[in-house]
Amino acid sequence: MIDQAKVREAITMLLEAIGEDPNREGLRETPDRVARMYEEICGGMEQDAAVPLSKTFSSPSSEMVLQKDITFYSMCEHHILPFFGKAHIAYIPNGKVVGLSKLARTVEIFARRLQIQEKLTAQIADAIMEELGAKGVMVIIEAEHMCMTMRGIKKPGSKTLNYVVRGEFANSQELRDRVFSLILNPYNSPESINIWEDTEEY
Repeated sequence: MIDQAKVREAITMLLEAIGEDPNREGLRETPDRVARMYEEICGGMEQDAAVPLSKTFSSPSSEMVLQKDITFYSMCEHHILPFFGKAHIAYIPNGKVVGLSKLARTVEIFARRLQIQEKLTAQIADAIMEELGAKGVMVIIEAEHMCMTMRGIKKPGSKTLNYVVRGEFANSQELRDRVFSLILNPYNSPESINIWEDTEEY
């Protein structure tokens, strides 16, 4: 659980450290606001992705299921600044499927904690593979990182794209190409997207 008292104390010290007055009108309630905010945006730390993924339905189909454009917000563990974007999930059922809202919930559980994009993508893929016993999973995430756009190199609009494949997706370029054709064609400037690939065998 989030220790709100410690967060309030830390924010008060941070305000003092940067030369602010924590007692001025606009900042008096800021430590409390930030403490409540962190309880929300880091709420995934106390949640288990196995819970939403346990709600499954029998299905004889082994055709690929694709859910795209799942909006998420997370916090970079390096600078504690937001990164946000969209996740796309494709999986091949092995006798059972999960409710579509549960895929979005899985993304949210792993996103609501201090994260890096590469780890977030792998966690989502591994949870679906393990909990559903899927024949294969492919997860693609595209995100804008505020630690890159508002500080440092300062390149607003730049996005990072990475993907993780497990099972049959790791063994079939045709399957991977099919997913990309369904998701990535709308991009007009693919050369501006950084792609990081994880093809670890599950």
